[in-house]
Amino acid sequence: MIHNVPKPKISPDFTIDDIHKIREWHYECLKDATLEERKEYYHQGSESILRELGFIAKV
Repeated sequence: MIHNVPKPKISPDFTIDDIHKIREWHYECLKDATLEERKEYYHQGSESILRELGFIAKV
């Protein structure tokens, strides 16, 4: 199960602490996810990036 955890607040300077916050948030979101859920989660994220880069046609 993917948890709906609020995104962390990132400082305007983007420090090492911000990277730690993001990694902890990501872990908390996916810690109980099944392999299929993780696969779908990463597929959705990569699809949006590929669309932005023009590798997949925008609909």
